[in-house]
Amino acid sequence: MANYFSIFLVALTVGSGLIWLVDSLLFAAKRRERMAITSGSGGAKSALEQDAQLPWLVDTAQQIFPVIAFVMVLRSFLYEPFQIPSGSMMPTLLVGDFILVEKFTYGLKDPVMRKKFVDIGEPERGDVVVFKFPPNPQLDYIKRVVGLPGDTVIYRNKQLQIKPACDTPENCAAFQTVDLQFESRGEAYQQFAPLEKYTEQLGDVSHQIYRTQGRASSSRYYSQPGTKADEWIVPEGHYFVFGDNRDNSEDGRYWGFVPEENLVGKAVAIWISFEFDRVPSSWVPGWIPTGVRFERVGSII
Repeated sequence: MANYFSIFLVALTVGSGLIWLVDSLLFAAKRRERMAITSGSGGAKSALEQDAQLPWLVDTAQQIFPVIAFVMVLRSFLYEPFQIPSGSMMPTLLVGDFILVEKFTYGLKDPVMRKKFVDIGEPERGDVVVFKFPPNPQLDYIKRVVGLPGDTVIYRNKQLQIKPACDTPENCAAFQTVDLQFESRGEAYQQFAPLEKYTEQLGDVSHQIYRTQGRASSSRYYSQPGTKADEWIVPEGHYFVFGDNRDNSEDGRYWGFVPEENLVGKAVAIWISFEFDRVPSSWVPGWIPTGVRFERVGSII
């Protein structure tokens, strides 16, 4: 859906710009001449004067082109807003958070074909990224990067282990167990089950995650040839992503890896956060917020 909007935005920008350009090159000078003649003739408005008026289509194009062009550049290359629709990234992101995604962090891409034409940077371990869902690129997903190209990742007994990529076997480090520190239990619930909060140190990024006691199963994990059921080797040009709500997230453990070309950008801030706590029996539509979480506005992800 977001890609359709990008195509529409580009088409509207190009269309309005071309109308303005063609009019300026071919018709504007003649229209000014007719306007000069009619302004000096006096009297009632003549047919010539009506003909000298700026056409409605050209006038509309001149009005909307600067605005649409600004929005297209801002949204395509700088920042784009996204809404968090699910709890898979709790407690970092909540349902109703509206975030800003920095589009240029991982390079500049054209807004239609999404081909990179300027290489600026690459995702780092711990980044929260928005990407096109590999099984259905029409959907935008948001998760946290845990595995970089060449990494070996193990998620066993709810414990994350990573062996960073290496050039030769002699330079390979051993598996590193990601540090976890228990914080609390029961501050939030999912499907009537209390969630346990931990602080996780993922690379240089310290963040919080949720785990549900007793809800871990590798039977549905994505199976990669040559590895165990709970082990994955990240291919070159791909990334491995998890949700922070570890036992309530459909992430890379279940469908695989995110190609580099699917990356949309890095989530950097929450610009507004709404609550949607309306009871199902309410006559007010569920999409209308019940409140604003002002304490989350401006938070850095």
